Amino acid sequence: MTVTETIKDIEALTLTFVTDFPAPIDRVWQVWADPRRLERWWGPPTWPATVTRHEFVAGGAVRYHMTGPDGTLSHGWWTITAIEAPHRLEFDDGFADKHGEPITEDQPVHAVVTLDEVGGGTRMTVVTHFADAAQLERLDRMGMREGMRLALGQIDEVLSNG
Repeated sequence: MTVTETIKDIEALTLTFVTDFPAPIDRVWQVWADPRRLERWWGPPTWPATVTRHEFVAGGAVRYHMTGPDGTLSHGWWTITAIEAPHRLEFDDGFADKHGEPITEDQPVHAVVTLDEVGGGTRMTVVTHFADAAQLERLDRMGMREGMRLALGQIDEVLSNG
């Protein structure tokens, strides 16, 4: 398991995941930059992702859905707000309708991903920023913390299998 730390901070309105990988930064960056690699880990093991749009540039759109064990589809979207390859990625993330477009009634979260060289490998820190404590608590109750921990735990296999 690669997740070394998970921090829920109600005061800062953040959920932080720290993961360590025995791989160089450029290789770890590819789990975000390559849509086929991204879909091999984005989402918990029982809810695999399918990426249908992947514009990996600032201002770009990402559209995906996850398929549950019973065939249920859960759609999501990102708008990439900043990229500093291979060290930083920022994006807004939210729920989408069946066409993959943002649900306007839903408040997105903002994610900041940083990659740092540490001891011959890479430390990836993912910080999700919430609009308010109610949103953080609602998404945590929906399983976001556990789902992300399980999703990140799949990256080792992606890195070892190309």
